[in-house]
Amino acid sequence: MSESNPCLTCGACCAYFRVSFFWGECQSAGGSVPDEQVIQITPHRVAMRGTDVKPARCNALIGDVGQGTRCTLYEQRSSTCREFEASWVNGVHNPRCDDARKAYGLPPLTPPLQPELSPDRVA
Repeated sequence: MSESNPCLTCGACCAYFRVSFFWGECQSAGGSVPDEQVIQITPHRVAMRGTDVKPARCNALIGDVGQGTRCTLYEQRSSTCREFEASWVNGVHNPRCDDARKAYGLPPLTPPLQPELSPDRVA
């Protein structure tokens, strides 16, 4: 994750949504997510501890939402976390990112400014 990634000063999604996924992503099933970091929610699905209740906050999140955060399991995170992107990453708006940010009083992310194209000048 680059230094300019807005997630490093946000973390709202990790403290707003339930992070659930197929149990096969757990280490005991050959996946990467540590078993002690999840709780079973159905026979085939687990959730990251702390996100199975409201208010949600993933146990792997450290730091203060909106100021500076990081995931202690970043390299071992689930597909749900890997697939969730901040708004405007790769030019795509993510309204769920906006929802989580709004819950913490943070403004929505805005698309990066595009450089103005100037017409070719004829000399």
